[in-house]
Amino acid sequence: MPFPILSVIVFTPLAAGLLLLVIPADRKTEVRVISLAAAAISLLLSLWTFINYSISAGGYQFVEHVPWLPALGISYYMGVDGISLPLVLLTGIVVFCGVMISWGVEDRPREYYAFLMFLATSVFGVFVSLDLFQLFFFFEIAVFPKYLMIVVWGYPKTREYGGMKLTLYLFIGSVVALVGALAMYFASGLHTFDLLALEKAGFSTAFQRIWFPVVFFGFAVLGGIFPFHSWAPDGHVAAPTAVSMLLAGVEMKVGAFAALRVAISLLPDGAHYWSWLILVLATINVVYGAFIAMIQTDFKYVIGFSSVSHMGLVLIGFATLNRDGLTGAGMQMFSHGVMTALFFAIVGMVYDRTHTRDIAQLGGLMKRLPWAGVGFIIGGLVSMGMPGFSGFVAEFPIFMGFWQVAPILAVIAVLGVVITAAYIFRVIGKVFFGELSPEYEKIEPEKPLDKVAIGLLSLTMIGLGVLPGLMVPMISSGVNHVLSLVGGA
Repeated sequence: MPFPILSVIVFTPLAAGLLLLVIPADRKTEVRVISLAAAAISLLLSLWTFINYSISAGGYQFVEHVPWLPALGISYYMGVDGISLPLVLLTGIVVFCGVMISWGVEDRPREYYAFLMFLATSVFGVFVSLDLFQLFFFFEIAVFPKYLMIVVWGYPKTREYGGMKLTLYLFIGSVVALVGALAMYFASGLHTFDLLALEKAGFSTAFQRIWFPVVFFGFAVLGGIFPFHSWAPDGHVAAPTAVSMLLAGVEMKVGAFAALRVAISLLPDGAHYWSWLILVLATINVVYGAFIAMIQTDFKYVIGFSSVSHMGLVLIGFATLNRDGLTGAGMQMFSHGVMTALFFAIVGMVYDRTHTRDIAQLGGLMKRLPWAGVGFIIGGLVSMGMPGFSGFVAEFPIFMGFWQVAPILAVIAVLGVVITAAYIFRVIGKVFFGELSPEYEKIEPEKPLDKVAIGLLSLTMIGLGVLPGLMVPMISSGVNHVLSLVGGA
């Protein structure tokens, strides 16, 4: 029996979270150390799995398969391929950095970290699931901790509104997707939720055209697709820093990934039939999100709408249904996850010290927060798709794939990249340069753990930009399987 490494990655945070809930509430140092240790274990095992994945062999590896409810065709089935494994590594990185960024949380840190660990288990579980029921099981676990963390530890003025809006949008989307999943289960006649078996079910073209939008858009709500995107900025802004990092960094990827794994892979004829609609809506995501980010006066809302814009590129890559677009989308999920986690971490550092997110009131913070300033500039260059950074490696193939199927829409979407550069330069200039307000001259500089998080996230984006071969061949091997299903190989 091989070592169940994926189970250990998934359930280490859950075990840590349960342990935290039985520790006395006043043992705050132990709470933080246990959380960091659990995050570090999941990260290191994710990295080991990433390094030891055989790209030449391809397919699903590190597989664990045990009957769970055989009478219903449900099994405990885990495995990773070239698309899901980078997302497992991404989750490990973001959770680890989120724990460090949250080190200063003093309001009930025991419960805070416990819910953060539960959220991590949910995300890891979706990315490694090869059983449709199990995927939904992990998908839904996240609802409760997300809501509680926002309404208890979030931004006081908007946390109840943001938490409830996020929960309702995502819950309705997942229920819609679940209806589509049940339709596939019964239509297949296979009496199984095994995703690999359902890929071979041979659903009729009429069935696929009817049910594809139900499944795809049900999941894509969490991916932030227009016009179901408005939960994202409000939810991100209301959430505490680490939850914003997870929501934008990995939770939105959960929605996009599930849309790819379940809707596109199982219903390829439906994907071809509806791809034009996804391309149009995702192009609106890119351009509209960038324009709205441009006019924001709240530092955190800029990043919230930026996430909506950049997730549009992921969905565009999926909808091209060709090698370039899908490979770029896989890279964009990882690159954007790291970038937006860094952005929200820095926004949190600025707000904790200045107690404002009003861009007009900030300025000159590079003098007091140089690590945050440099980190934000690096994230900004990634956001613009600048060569030498991970954003370029991701966005360039997406636009190559987009041009092959819809050149006019591709030209329109490029406008979003131009506007992105404009709002990034605007924010960098207003927040980190110019005159430092006298009231901010005594603010505390970054703590050592803040610097570690900024450094790790920044180096990851630079490393992938300079050495894309670290990840692109792996993602390409996963894309091969998708292309074999959608008829583009």
